[in-house]
Amino acid sequence: MAERRVIVQAPGAAGGRRVQVDGEELGTAYSLHDLSVFVQRAGLEGMDELDLAMSPLIEWHGGGPEVWPAVE
Repeated sequence: MAERRVIVQAPGAAGGRRVQVDGEELGTAYSLHDLSVFVQRAGLEGMDELDLAMSPLIEWHGGGPEVWPAVE
């Protein structure tokens, strides 16, 4: 299976981060758990939160996997 390109955008004003896989917008994640749900639905099964934080498949914009601003 070919590698998929996953992009996690910089946090928005509401605190979430938009997630894209191969150019398709999947939604807004508010945590690594949300991100894991999105990528599993996109066919990247078997990746838990730690895998996502360490994976070279994930392109992080505006901060890495530790940057999830609180929603007010």
